[in-house]
Amino acid sequence: MGLKTAAFFAFIGMLLVTVVYLSTFLNDLTAYFHDAIAVMTLLAAAIHLLASFTVTIFFFVFYRTQA
Repeated sequence: MGLKTAAFFAFIGMLLVTVVYLSTFLNDLTAYFHDAIAVMTLLAAAIHLLASFTVTIFFFVFYRTQA
């Protein structure tokens, strides 16, 4: 397996993780608006989503720069 293939698989994996974190964040957001969870739980979900999105963008750029 070459570096470009590994970067592509890492990008796909992180994209799937980002989708999971996005659904968790949206679920927590609706729960927050219904006063079911605290704001700290929503903040933690937002931080996970941002970190996951950032790593996904990194792997996408890394994949694109491989020749």
